[in-house]
Amino acid sequence: MMRGLSGAILLALLGGCTAIPRSQPPVTAPPPVPVVRATEPPERARFSFEGALQQGGLVIGTAPSGTAALFLDGQPVPLAAGERFLIGFDRDAGPSARLTARLADGRTITEPLTVRPRAWRIERVDIARGPSRPDPTYQRIRAAEVARIEAARAIESPVNGWLQRFAWPATGRISGVFGSQRIYRGEPGAYHSGVDIARPTGTAITAPADGVVVLAADRPFSLEGNLLIVDHGMGLNSAFLHLSRIDVRVGQRVGRGQLLGAIGTTGRSTGPHLHWALKWRDARVDPQLLVPPMEGN
Repeated sequence: MMRGLSGAILLALLGGCTAIPRSQPPVTAPPPVPVVRATEPPERARFSFEGALQQGGLVIGTAPSGTAALFLDGQPVPLAAGERFLIGFDRDAGPSARLTARLADGRTITEPLTVRPRAWRIERVDIARGPSRPDPTYQRIRAAEVARIEAARAIESPVNGWLQRFAWPATGRISGVFGSQRIYRGEPGAYHSGVDIARPTGTAITAPADGVVVLAADRPFSLEGNLLIVDHGMGLNSAFLHLSRIDVRVGQRVGRGQLLGAIGTTGRSTGPHLHWALKWRDARVDPQLLVPPMEGN
């Protein structure tokens, strides 16, 4: 009796179950979603450069990650955000230079630089160079002017014009190029330290990049005439010579393309033109390397 009852109960239990067809695949759990972890970008182990590693050239660089101090041939170079920096090479710079980065962990990374030479426009004339014996009064005047220029160029303003693409402050016929020089019967004269743009007196000039006015002559200098100097930051500054007027004041921030003044022929000048000079610390650099080609030149 018990055996029969157990059989009936068993049949009832089996009847209440649903069989899984053999043709249907078994249900499996979905694969786990992979976890993507954010990773830090790889550290920069070397220097990188943008610009002209050549005489008269200007270079924007990025130092290795973790650089705490930077030196060019033993002289300190300031660092901006992201370990960016600026260096320049004079017209007569030697064929090599050396960058040294001192890292926060005490290591040093050195980068030798090859400075490419350039062929300068040299004019040899068969006349003797004129005597240069300025009188004492002029020497005193000139010494005071040079002191003002040096003090202005020593200012390093917290501006980032040095990172911008520079624009021509004026357009016109290029009447003088950077680095050109006369040789008087074997005796070299001073080389031309900027680029000359010939335009009529009163032609407007504008800022080639953002900056701060650090010198605005209140009266003409003996050589430069009405002189204006704009600091673009990181030791780079523009000088504008022979102006007929100056429309900005010392300490004023100016933006790229802003009116600065007008072309003239003040100071030691043979005709109306703009002399635009660029200097990084003590190195005179070629403005034409920083701007696009001027149409018609």
